[in-house]
Amino acid sequence: MRVFSVVGPSSAGKSSLVEALVGLDGAVGKVLDVPGVAKVTSFGFMGEDWAAIDIAGGTENIAPVGPVLAASDAVVLCVPADAEGAVLAAPYLRMIEEAEVPAIIFVNKTDAPVSRMSETVSALQTYSRHHIVLREVPIRNGEEIVGVVDLVSERAWKFHDGEPSTLMEIPEAVRAREQEARAEMLESYADFDDALLEEIIEDQKVMPSEVYEVASKTLQHHDLVPAFIGSAEHRNGVNRLMKALRHEAPDVSVAAGRLDGGAVAVSALADMVKHLGKTVLVRALSGPVSGGATLGGDNVGSITDLDARTGLGTLAPGAIGLTVKSDHLAAGHMYSDKANDPLPDWAQPHPSAFRRIVTPVHEKDDSRLSTALERMGEIDPGLSVSQDEKSGNPVLATQGPLHLRRVMAKLKDDFGIEVEEGTVPPGLRETIRRGTEVHHRHRKQSGGAGQFADVVVELRPEARGSGFTFTETVKGGAVPRNYIPSVEAGARDALVEGPNGFPVVDVSVELKDGKSHSVDSSDFAFRTAGKNAIKEALAEVGTVLLQPIMKVDIHVPSVFSGALVPIVSGMKGQVLGFEGHPTAAGWDVFQTLLPMTAEDDLFNALGSATRGTAWFTTQFDHYQEARKEELADLI
Repeated sequence: MRVFSVVGPSSAGKSSLVEALVGLDGAVGKVLDVPGVAKVTSFGFMGEDWAAIDIAGGTENIAPVGPVLAASDAVVLCVPADAEGAVLAAPYLRMIEEAEVPAIIFVNKTDAPVSRMSETVSALQTYSRHHIVLREVPIRNGEEIVGVVDLVSERAWKFHDGEPSTLMEIPEAVRAREQEARAEMLESYADFDDALLEEIIEDQKVMPSEVYEVASKTLQHHDLVPAFIGSAEHRNGVNRLMKALRHEAPDVSVAAGRLDGGAVAVSALADMVKHLGKTVLVRALSGPVSGGATLGGDNVGSITDLDARTGLGTLAPGAIGLTVKSDHLAAGHMYSDKANDPLPDWAQPHPSAFRRIVTPVHEKDDSRLSTALERMGEIDPGLSVSQDEKSGNPVLATQGPLHLRRVMAKLKDDFGIEVEEGTVPPGLRETIRRGTEVHHRHRKQSGGAGQFADVVVELRPEARGSGFTFTETVKGGAVPRNYIPSVEAGARDALVEGPNGFPVVDVSVELKDGKSHSVDSSDFAFRTAGKNAIKEALAEVGTVLLQPIMKVDIHVPSVFSGALVPIVSGMKGQVLGFEGHPTAAGWDVFQTLLPMTAEDDLFNALGSATRGTAWFTTQFDHYQEARKEELADLI
């Protein structure tokens, strides 16, 4: 079996394309539907077994693309005939480049083209380091595309609505364009084949069989990206695309070679199915995968076909199936018999930047929620879960609001847990501007042994980012040495929550003097004294709020970089600059310092300003004192 994936922006016609491809021979097999994520269909074509994986479009569905590419022999990038919309394909082209998976572009919707084919391909070339070579040129009747000329075989095909194309003579008006395009195609292929280059230099006739051989070699090595044209909705051009996949796409050994470490199998998708549990779509790569056998360090429960009902027993190399009752398996991993490893970096999702705190609607679900989220993380590589430092509630980081709604719906439908979502409180801190000295005596007598501790401490502000330091200058044993660590512990206790309810940072505490009692003094008494002394000092000098400032790297198509300057400035951010990405064609890395509280605004603004193509990573940089006008929004 050979497997290919179909990716592309929303409304590119991917589902129509897959439907047309799998129906060419009428031998449609089993179907796996992961709602909102992907649809997998097995089918037969010219006596061979195939499977197509249709990934839902949109930037919030980028996370499954990497694992699916890892399991694919080839990928079809489906785009509309629209040069201005080519930027929407940029995230997919970038992932394809990084994965080095053999790729074919299908320029769809030629029944209603917005741009000429050459313009669309030229616009796509901006985002590909590998040359895109046009394999067909359109035959037009006025502005309507009525057929194509195959540049390899130099045969013309006439389109029929919903029917197979038929051979026709190459129209005289197309011959000059066909000859020009064929010469460009041959020159591109000749860069990777010396014999073909020699024939072109000597002006010899190049036979189609030679070109097909070179085309197959360059596709399998991901040296070039061929582009085909057609209309999936009208079943035009899809047969040529499928034949190109059949003749030029590699077998499973190439997919296995892209993964270091000799992986036996790879997991592409996963889902949680009622009454069945976790199911994982696995493709066998370099060896068979059998139910009951060891994979990833544990036994596989059972293996079924895509319908999750028909037992398969064993997957031969190249075949796909669902593992059931195999809790140790998860989406986005590669497996040997004993090892269970995450896929390479190129298959990992973009950092999930849309963060929301979630709480169960019903208190009884509080303890079940963490378990459910752990299970969700095993089937959804785009989901990450952390914990709010103050409330302890889970914080979900997703690819966007639609992804979040899908996660919440799954929690309700599959786990019976309803949750509410809200904004994540900013990770604020407090600090002081001036210091003070405090004398505090802790005394308690209520029968029996009492409590006594007397301390003199000085609280001082320190440089931003210095954290907390404790020193002591006690003389003459006024405070016994064994009690000094207790005073430090008490000071730390007091700094956990300042007057405004946030941790206090960038301060130092010096224990200068004190007294003890031979009977009533204890570690507890001095810890209490230290804590109360610092609380008194904080109340006396007052605190100011610090907000976290993040270092943000925005990955953005170069055409949108300039538009980010006013956006970031409007969020009180500091633009550090931007430069071209070292390996991703047509991309910039835009760097800025931005308050953490502006991350949601940045997420939304990027969606609008870059048509959903940009994404960003963040890391903490420093704390900065909040302005007075910001205080109301922060607390």
